[in-house]
Amino acid sequence: MSDINSIFEIDYEQALTLTGFGWFHYRLLALCGLIYANTAIGITVMSFVLPSATCDFRMTSEDKGWLTAAPMLGMVVGSYFWGCLADTKGRRIVLIAALLLDGTVGLLSTTAQIFPIFMFLRFINGFAITGAMGICFPYLGEFQPTAYREKILCWMELFWTLGIVVLPCIAWLIIPLPLQFGTADGGIKFSSWNLFVALCSIPSLLLGLWLLYFPESPKFLIECGEPALALEILKDIYHINTGRERHECPIGRLKESDRSNTIMETHNRSIRTFNIHDPKHMKILLPEIWEQTKALCSAEFRRNTALACMIQFGITTSYYTLMIWFPELFGRFEEYEKRYPNATVSVCDVSSIVLENVNDTLVDDFCGTEIDTKVYWHTLLLGIACIPTSLWLPLCVHRLGAKFFLIFSLLVAGLVTVGLAYVGNSTQNLILSCIFEALTSMGISTVYCVMVDLFPTNLRVMAAAFSLTFGRCGALLGNLMFGFLVDLNCLVPIVLFSIMLFGSAILCFFLPNTGTTALQ
Repeated sequence: MSDINSIFEIDYEQALTLTGFGWFHYRLLALCGLIYANTAIGITVMSFVLPSATCDFRMTSEDKGWLTAAPMLGMVVGSYFWGCLADTKGRRIVLIAALLLDGTVGLLSTTAQIFPIFMFLRFINGFAITGAMGICFPYLGEFQPTAYREKILCWMELFWTLGIVVLPCIAWLIIPLPLQFGTADGGIKFSSWNLFVALCSIPSLLLGLWLLYFPESPKFLIECGEPALALEILKDIYHINTGRERHECPIGRLKESDRSNTIMETHNRSIRTFNIHDPKHMKILLPEIWEQTKALCSAEFRRNTALACMIQFGITTSYYTLMIWFPELFGRFEEYEKRYPNATVSVCDVSSIVLENVNDTLVDDFCGTEIDTKVYWHTLLLGIACIPTSLWLPLCVHRLGAKFFLIFSLLVAGLVTVGLAYVGNSTQNLILSCIFEALTSMGISTVYCVMVDLFPTNLRVMAAAFSLTFGRCGALLGNLMFGFLVDLNCLVPIVLFSIMLFGSAILCFFLPNTGTTALQ
């Protein structure tokens, strides 16, 4: 088949349109969506490990703060590393590596018998999972035509909700089981919470293997100077979407990238062909990576980079800290209301359970105590509360715009965070927690959607990684701070989190409108 499109070079956006929109894109959305759901599970899995492993590791609130901070520290270290790797070796291969590493280390962590070793393995989990989280949005977005991109990316929020809903269900089924294996001397233990962590690690391995059947981003290949390989992938997409033969694809040649590629110009080879294990190759790659990083701070992108980093810091600090600690707070509410029926108590006052004995006897108080069934149910409700916003976002994003959803979600979430200091019982706490979870999770997903349009292909993953690093720094500080202050003066972190959310909402006013431009 031959037509005018086969004679002239066409740009990538035109080529995507000619491949159609169909079965390939639905499969890719399912894959990337499940990866995003898996990151939700991987990040929040510690929320059920905290109360469940208190006895085995003899953890105080400070220990729990360090344990929740360990994956966040891994994310801080991993975000920039995976971003650099994805912009040099490709999106697909880095996604596979991150997922397989996360699943393998997650399984290993279930065998750890010493608290520092378990904490280190969870650090590696955070290091790995941030790679999958930061790359799945650009990888998905680079396959989408302009008309569909923003809406498809917004559907990812529904998959995050899926992860938040599935996690308490798995915990509810597994953790209450009377499962306890160990040696006679007590040196080795394997409890139901270990099995829970193991089951939550398996999806990473399966998704990493499934990803082997998907191609590299054609847009990334064009940026690497490999338009011929990109064209072959587009022909495969055309075949899958239309059912027609590859040779019928009306794409003759693809325009090469207009942006200069120093490595391609100097060495006449794709950046993907360089081996990161070869010192000679690294001497060539590192300056290119540095140039990309400097480009994010250039006059053209400086404003967007700063906005993305500050917004990520504010929203991530608040969301990941409170989301991980919600089950712990729910458990404390249940314990308090058992001891003092019909008493009116705030989130801060409920920590008096911890302060009844000032010599760190919290471990002894809760050791051997099962998680109350209401804690699982309340955490499940947090996920269910996200379903309406998960549907509202993709269905109305073209009409209202991504900026509207960002500003609305952050402003209301800030007000709700203030309200947490004034709740009088566990029911009020649950309602505000559900609203907080629904709005902040929608805000985080919207930030990822916006970032795909804010930066060109050669900087997109690097920019996401750069902003994620700031966000994870905030989450790390937030978890450490909350662990130390929840038993002493929890009003301080609540006030700080609300200020960060309000500040992020104000910064969103300065973001450019997105969703209508072609991929650069």
